[in-house]
Amino acid sequence: MSDEKKLNDDLNEALDDAKKGAKKAADGAKEAASDFADDAQKVLSDGKNVAIIAHITLIGWVIALVMNNNDKTELGSFYIRQMLGLLILGLVFMFIPVIGWILNLLILVLWIMSLIGALGGEKKPTPVLGEQFQNWFSAL
Repeated sequence: MSDEKKLNDDLNEALDDAKKGAKKAADGAKEAASDFADDAQKVLSDGKNVAIIAHITLIGWVIALVMNNNDKTELGSFYIRQMLGLLILGLVFMFIPVIGWILNLLILVLWIMSLIGALGGEKKPTPVLGEQFQNWFSAL
């Protein structure tokens, strides 16, 4: 009978240890999840990330627009307007033979310059039409 009681006590003690360990692990997981959520919120609210995403094709521009609508940032809005202007110009020039193709190469250079500005976190308007893009698309 004493062996049975000792075994029962050992099992209860092991069960209590397991419960404490599980509680400690759950608390650690909750803290890690909370830290991750805070970090993700910081990344999503950073205008620099929105600005960079806006430069990644039309789909990236749409994603950046949606991200910026949730939490507007000045830098994100600036580059969303710049990229909309460049995308429209590229679309228009695409249908003009030869001269349009050359102008699309110029737009590629302007896109690279804009991307470099976005990576640096600086608001650099594209040469020639950058200020007009800001005025024309000020609703974004």
